[in-house]
Amino acid sequence: MNHAYIHPTKGWVGKLLNALLNSVRLANVRRAFMSRLPFPVLESDVVDVVYANWLVDTSLAAALAPPGARLWDCNGRTPLTILTYRHGHFGPRAAGILRRLMPSPLQSNWRLYLAAPLLDGPRIPTVAFVSNVMNSAIHVVGTRLFSDALPSHLPNRFLFEVDGDEARVCIDPGAGSAPGLTMSLRRQGEASLPHVWRMMFGDWNEAVGKLASQDAAVVEFPSANAGQTKVAIAAIRLPIDIHSVEPLTANREGVQCALLQSLRPDAEGLFFLLPRVKFLALSERQLLPPDV
Repeated sequence: MNHAYIHPTKGWVGKLLNALLNSVRLANVRRAFMSRLPFPVLESDVVDVVYANWLVDTSLAAALAPPGARLWDCNGRTPLTILTYRHGHFGPRAAGILRRLMPSPLQSNWRLYLAAPLLDGPRIPTVAFVSNVMNSAIHVVGTRLFSDALPSHLPNRFLFEVDGDEARVCIDPGAGSAPGLTMSLRRQGEASLPHVWRMMFGDWNEAVGKLASQDAAVVEFPSANAGQTKVAIAAIRLPIDIHSVEPLTANREGVQCALLQSLRPDAEGLFFLLPRVKFLALSERQLLPPDV
């Protein structure tokens, strides 16, 4: 996994942010200070969640997960999910009605699925974040300075539209560290499970239920010791109404994504749209290392 932040454009602003957001010393000061404070529960009324899922090579995907993680696996294949959505006034739950004044950034979350929790992790459905992309520089800086579990990247351009029967995603990383993605999808009437996915799931509802579940997420991050890493875990509440999910299919132009292609994906992706969901980030902490 790529931990480092690289700003999408050059110049003194980019150099300053690169130095600030990659500072391990600053992160350690923040951890020491915030460990004494209660976690501020974050809330968002998320809309238009587009799930794009592919079965990829498990051995290649494992390099993107934290050390010791065991991924879902069936005949050497494991799901990679890219979900892209629009937040709805993302901010502290304690703000109450004032949260309506807070912005609604775009986010794209790239993740893998753990077959078993990491040591010291809760026994609940857990994903491993591969990357997070947001279109708001303020939110990217905030996630980098105040969180270990959601280190985000800022692309040069982030287009996301769900309009009528189509959903379009374009993430242009520019010169930065965000992954690139171009994808065009359309609504389809029938909810059917593509053939290659039937080796892992029995039917459409089982696939959607398991791929959309996310009670916790783990992320690897640099430690104070050079060349070593630690793992953070975030507890999340994301109640999914499976009956509201709408099936999607890829348009003729397909999907362009270098990271996805490097993992040797199967040809048949699984795509669906969740119209809305209440998102809560409940807590965050470091996991104990394996030798403790």
